Amino acid sequence: MNIDILKVVFPAILTFFLAISITPFITHYLYKYKMWKKRPRTDDTVEGLEEISPEFKRIQNSTEEMRTPRPGGIIVWLSVFLCLIILYFVSRIFPNNVVVDLDFFSRNQTLLLIFTLLSGSLIGLMDDLLAINVQKGIFVNGFPRVWMIGIVFLVGLSAGLWFFLKLDVSFIHIPFGGDLELGWLIVPFFLLVFFGTFSSGVIDGIDGLAAGVMSTIFAAFGVIAFFQNQIDIAAFCVALTGALLAFLWFNIPPARFYLGETGMLGLVFTLPIIAFLTNQILMLPLIATLLVLTSLSSFIQIVSKKIWGPKGKVFRVAPLHHHFEAIGWSKEKVTMRYWVISVVSAIIGVIVALIS
Repeated sequence: MNIDILKVVFPAILTFFLAISITPFITHYLYKYKMWKKRPRTDDTVEGLEEISPEFKRIQNSTEEMRTPRPGGIIVWLSVFLCLIILYFVSRIFPNNVVVDLDFFSRNQTLLLIFTLLSGSLIGLMDDLLAINVQKGIFVNGFPRVWMIGIVFLVGLSAGLWFFLKLDVSFIHIPFGGDLELGWLIVPFFLLVFFGTFSSGVIDGIDGLAAGVMSTIFAAFGVIAFFQNQIDIAAFCVALTGALLAFLWFNIPPARFYLGETGMLGLVFTLPIIAFLTNQILMLPLIATLLVLTSLSSFIQIVSKKIWGPKGKVFRVAPLHHHFEAIGWSKEKVTMRYWVISVVSAIIGVIVALIS
């Protein structure tokens, strides 16, 4: 048990200090090459609807927004990757040392997580670079929406098939109700969840918001995995938490940089994998309540405007955190209250998962 606790805690400490250490170098590069968006946003939802609301322009096109580097999420996934590499090779160099037990790379628990984190992060990095550097054409805002949906579909389908064909996962756990067998339907169900978490990535819209919320969510799943004796998954989750907390140190208002797509895509690609591997997919909406509300607010706004036009908007600005800004809440108030809600929902989710 003591070794298991050390194996979970040590990667979090290592990734935290690795992220802190590489931040000055990455910050220098991001500012030297002006890695921020060059063109103002012209729509008031994430889906490219035509109306330009005054609230949206005020929030999205401020001087701060236009002069803050986007792909700061490199710090998160790079520090986790460096942690994995360091612990892997140290464990091979000193096989008779206790360090061998700190290596959390495993084929059955973390291989798929590493793949989705890196693939999502690299795809997101490409999207950020396109949005930053391309001034006209179809890539002016990054990958066209249809392209991104296709990419998400392919990654999600691959992961879903891996669960069904390689890991023989064909059921989900119903809290207090046992397991529900889905058979091959686990694949489309996985795709549905995967797209749902992907759509919640728009929570990265206020300094400190996304990193604070996501660190709480991954920490919660780390606790669940630990008590389920999935130690490698727990170590991976807590390593991500350590990296996110280090990022948050520099992302607290005024932010030095943003997560960008390179940060958010890796995180939202990885989160549903963790939920399925821990067999707690139905706990995901509870633990990640704010991601659900963020995604739903954008969906509701899009549907309401499609049906009733610009005057039929439900929210002043979508997603939800920008609505609170539009009605007068400060960024700090929105962020702090989101942090409180995320901690409370995570604690409740962990308790339910462990007793069910």
